Amino acid sequence: MTGALRNMTAIYISRGAKMLLLYRVGSRVIAPSYVGIGGHFEPDEISDARACVLREMREEIGIEERDLENLTMRYAMQRLKNGEIRQNYYFFADLKDGVEIAGETGEGRTEWVDEGELLSKNMPVTAKYMLEHYLTVGRYTSCLYAGATTENGAVFTELCEF
Repeated sequence: MTGALRNMTAIYISRGAKMLLLYRVGSRVIAPSYVGIGGHFEPDEISDARACVLREMREEIGIEERDLENLTMRYAMQRLKNGEIRQNYYFFADLKDGVEIAGETGEGRTEWVDEGELLSKNMPVTAKYMLEHYLTVGRYTSCLYAGATTENGAVFTELCEF
């Protein structure tokens, strides 16, 4: 283990019972698969996951924070892969009425997916475990969860200030 870190953010945007996914192609980190909107931190964002996810959202799908409601970070996940600690910060929000999102982007193709079909999509393992937890537990709370992805699943704990 070299001590290398890879910090990334993603946002999962809902409209009713559907969630926006991006079928990403050409990533330097993951194989073609379904993901949230997001990417890697820029050096000036290293202490601000929200700034990173908002920039990625503008770049990838052309919308701004004002186009969303209930924007909140809900998960901070870690995974050891290829000698790096990969840290993912996952946000959730609702898209305001009247806002449209392009189907094709420079990163891939966006798709509105019924919540019941989300987990059947091919996606990175950490995102899949996080979404599984969100759909069964997290969506019913306002908690921030920390999670560690393992070869057998993910372990979650609620983060509380003390």
